[in-house]
Amino acid sequence: MTDKHRTDRAPRTGLTLAATVLTGTVALYLSLVAFGNITDFDTNRQFVRHVLAMDTTFKDPELMWRALTSHAVQDAAYLAIIAWETAASVVLLAATALWAVGARRGSFARARQVSTVGLLMVLLLFGAGFLAIGGEWFAMWQSKDWNGLEAATRNVTLAGIALVVVHLPGAAGKHESGE
Repeated sequence: MTDKHRTDRAPRTGLTLAATVLTGTVALYLSLVAFGNITDFDTNRQFVRHVLAMDTTFKDPELMWRALTSHAVQDAAYLAIIAWETAASVVLLAATALWAVGARRGSFARARQVSTVGLLMVLLLFGAGFLAIGGEWFAMWQSKDWNGLEAATRNVTLAGIALVVVHLPGAAGKHESGE
């Protein structure tokens, strides 16, 4: 049977294009974030240090025991963030390539799987890491100067929307939509 007569191929749809573009957008954004943190290391290191030290919060004695003031611990946390951003961007770049290859072959299951891993990595970093741990545990919401909640919310929103689109049944074609 020739390729154009196969019935097991997933059709190319607007949703597959949307999944590709959204995955690629998050990949590009996160790659630029990681690149910026690597090439301009000190700027966001200061952000992480201030958030973990809780030195610009209301300094409520009931919360200040949570503060991490060791520069070594703060820098280790920052390096872990950069490593996670870099890994997630590599996964999402690979996922974007898989969506593009899938468009030629009509198969999107692997692209969906890899996108899911990368997008969940973004949600963990910005949702669990920045919103929950930074925002609540280290009371980042109290700081006027070192508050990354708005940026983290944008990242969670974009990655969440991309994840939903990637998992819409039409995004992987009718033959690959089952999980």
